[in-house]
Amino acid sequence: MQHIADATAALAAGRISAASLVDAALDRIADPAGEGARAFIAVHAEAARAQARAMDALRHAGRAPSPWAGIPVTVKDLFDEHGHPTPAGSAVLKDSPPARTDAPVVARLKRMGFVVIGRTNMTEFAFSGLGVNPHYGTPRSPWDRKTGRLPGGSSSGAGVAAADHMGFGGLGTDTGGSCRVPAALCGVVGYKPTARRVPITGVLPLAPSLDSVGPLARSTACCALLDAVISGEEDPQPLPQRGVAGLRLGLPRGTFLTDDMDATVANAFQRALARLSAAGARIELFDIPELAELPAVNAMGGFAASEAWAWHRGLIAEKAAGYDPRILARIRRGERMSAADYIDLVNHRARLIAAIARRTAPFDAVVTPTCPIIPPALAEVEEEAEYNRINLLLLRNTAVGNFLDRCSISLPIHRPGEAPVGMMLTGETMADAALFSTAAAVEAALAER
Repeated sequence: MQHIADATAALAAGRISAASLVDAALDRIADPAGEGARAFIAVHAEAARAQARAMDALRHAGRAPSPWAGIPVTVKDLFDEHGHPTPAGSAVLKDSPPARTDAPVVARLKRMGFVVIGRTNMTEFAFSGLGVNPHYGTPRSPWDRKTGRLPGGSSSGAGVAAADHMGFGGLGTDTGGSCRVPAALCGVVGYKPTARRVPITGVLPLAPSLDSVGPLARSTACCALLDAVISGEEDPQPLPQRGVAGLRLGLPRGTFLTDDMDATVANAFQRALARLSAAGARIELFDIPELAELPAVNAMGGFAASEAWAWHRGLIAEKAAGYDPRILARIRRGERMSAADYIDLVNHRARLIAAIARRTAPFDAVVTPTCPIIPPALAEVEEEAEYNRINLLLLRNTAVGNFLDRCSISLPIHRPGEAPVGMMLTGETMADAALFSTAAAVEAALAER
């Protein structure tokens, strides 16, 4: 079973039990030939089995809390879970006290009966798009594991777990692309909602001005369902059917399509555009000149560095030696920003949001490659200069959506056996329902042979 809908139907028909679904996921995690040991920081095996048995009993009695009761999912290591510490992929918080309550998004999953089977690995404190973690190991992208390639970050374990069927999806966070980058590099779907729709209470922050909680899974419909649950919908409904014909997709000229793009990405992206156009989508080139201002606006580190420094400065004063040096350096960039610099940043952001919204309003979505390159080998980022260069390159396209307060989704568009490539669709602020509908139509059109 690939998708949540498959498992839901099988559970309803009595063809499978929640216990067997959870056991299958746990077997995948425990497989010594797989990536489970690196994809997870903690596995709740016994608790998950007990919860699955409970959901089976409730379903048998006609009292299951939802159609999805018993379906296994994962959560990133920066979500509070009652009774577990929240180290956020770090060593310095490894022995922190257990959380007293679940984060609201975790509680909402549990209320529907989803079974949380474990905490997925991540970049330390979510501050990189590569997925490298020197403390817990770096899970490998599903593609070319013999070489060993980056999974993308910071929700690295969530992407690998979704691709390797270690559950039917999971929660990640996205501050500059941390759901969409691992989705693109692992060949799954990753969603970044309009941030304000999903609560970040109980989620260890990177930059609250940009942080958003989103799902990674194996289809748009799976992500839409998980998004509906964590955003508080009481009765999530299937996505409405929509065709591609007549969709207006804006294709920005410039950096998104030219600078440093790998040939494999370019070929897959152009192939996908051609298929969408043949299916009736209107793909229109347009300009966003304001994007040229972003490097200067964020030159001092932007919201990520300034807000991360505000949260970490006390911990760094005590435990700097325990941080990954590359993450520590990024956080410390925020120390140089003044209050006036931060206020200027807030004002620049508001102006750019308004200006760019006028340019993108005519389109159902803006379409670009998610990342301009295929998954790099782990060995490529051992040198500091390449670590920094590749990190910026992987986040270059995705970070725009966070700064502009948009919803955005990455869909896999590569052929079987090829290096994974993602196509990113970005919608308007608070137009999440419309974007999911558009993404489902695009996904269906690209799946047709």
